[in-house]
Amino acid sequence: MKWWSIGVIGLAGLAAVVAGAYSSPQALLAVAVLTAVGVGIGWPHFLGIPAKKTLAALIGLPGVGSAVAAAYVPAPAFLDWTPAFLAAGVLAVFVMQLLRGTGQAQRLESTLGSCVGVLLSCLGAGWIACSRFNGVREMFLVAAVSAAIALLAGLIRWPDRVVAPLGIAGAGLAGPLAGLVFSDIAIIPAAVAGIVVGAVLVSFRRLVVLRGEPMNLPAAVGIALGPVSAVGSLAYFIDKLLIY
Repeated sequence: MKWWSIGVIGLAGLAAVVAGAYSSPQALLAVAVLTAVGVGIGWPHFLGIPAKKTLAALIGLPGVGSAVAAAYVPAPAFLDWTPAFLAAGVLAVFVMQLLRGTGQAQRLESTLGSCVGVLLSCLGAGWIACSRFNGVREMFLVAAVSAAIALLAGLIRWPDRVVAPLGIAGAGLAGPLAGLVFSDIAIIPAAVAGIVVGAVLVSFRRLVVLRGEPMNLPAAVGIALGPVSAVGSLAYFIDKLLIY
């Protein structure tokens, strides 16, 4: 697939998250579940590791469970079950690698990379937690706008030494602007959120550049939705630590 298609998929996933948040809790849960499934299916393809179908289930299911728990547990314990699902997913990955036996191809890369995939899959529950937190969606919008600017910067076919600072600076400026337009969030927390979100997204762009190989559709979906999933938990914890 074309390199820019990854950014487009990420923007589409981000738009679906925002639309789900402003539709209904069930719609946001459906988007979070689909995102976890997309990361689960696509991440093994992006890594180019064996046993893709089995690892897709081991990566995606913890994310689905984490999203469902975040949607239905009583406040304020929105992400209390996320570490348990994360631990279960990592344990399942290790057990699966043990069952494969010694001497299997890419065993270490498969184990470490799949554990990262489990983490990304589970972090998507943060979008639900951020939406439910205090019943206010200001930080949700700040994070979404910052992420959109960083993803748009990533579409530019310039070297990383130019795009990375541009994406981080753009997201850092978009955060306070979104805070001023859509809410009364202070400038500093909004700027911190924008900078952190921008840094995460441009880091994933670097992964795509370093891979340097053509990707199929599942791989593009996995690497595009992975950082979008991670931004949800970042927004929730920034909201909780700096604003609440």
